[in-house]
Amino acid sequence: MKKILFAALALLTVQFGFSQIKVPAASPTETIIQDFGMGRLELTYSRPNLRGRSVFKENSELAPLGKVWRTGANASTKLKVTDEIDLAGNKLDSGTYAIFTIPGKKKWTIIINKDSKNWGTDYAQADDIFRFMVPAENMKETMETFTMQFTNIQPESCELHLMWGNVAVKVPIITHIVSRLNAQFEQALQADNVNPNLYFAAANFYYDIAKDYNKALTNVTKATENNPTAYYMFLLKAKVEKAIGDKASAKADAEKCMQLATKAKNDDYVRGANMLLKSL
Repeated sequence: MKKILFAALALLTVQFGFSQIKVPAASPTETIIQDFGMGRLELTYSRPNLRGRSVFKENSELAPLGKVWRTGANASTKLKVTDEIDLAGNKLDSGTYAIFTIPGKKKWTIIINKDSKNWGTDYAQADDIFRFMVPAENMKETMETFTMQFTNIQPESCELHLMWGNVAVKVPIITHIVSRLNAQFEQALQADNVNPNLYFAAANFYYDIAKDYNKALTNVTKATENNPTAYYMFLLKAKVEKAIGDKASAKADAEKCMQLATKAKNDDYVRGANMLLKSL
């Protein structure tokens, strides 16, 4: 018996030379990293396929209704948060968490659990941080591979989508950054020697995120005074002026942007200035 075993091992050694053979996983792992607000979201989960099996039904082969699901396959699905967020109104501090779900016909229960190191089936309700419910939607097309993704990314909001089979679920995520950024900009702009580039950064913040157009105009004006050939600054200035309702100034600065961008051979800003002029 030993001789047969040794002979088999010798044959494997000759054929493979002890090389490692990597076989594709049945449910491959995916990690998504998304910059969001003043922090970052990192999601790690496994992606099983349907392979003709039923899902999200009464006693279905995969993720039956009314039962806790690991939200993927293999190890527990992990969400790493580097800055405080709200999930459907529930505050979540920075850290790494496990996501479990309970599928329902019309609504799903989303579970944020503090134990992210165990296998996906090792769920303990005592480790739940909070639960909340979100609507379940039907999709026209079938999603063969379980998919999670961050989408609809805005400065203070985004969504985590879960899709499999004909079902989609959206988890709303909120962060609160405007007040913090406003305080930081106010402090930096009061310094004795302000970096001229800070005016442009502040103008972008007040225009895009805080929606304080008066402060945006003050700062972008200072930015253009310090850099009178920066066509991109004049385009922002024109946008701010349009938002305030000063169409004459917006027209003048859009034309200034077009002139400078044409000289710099930047077609994108020429096109952007032209589009703004048409919108006035």
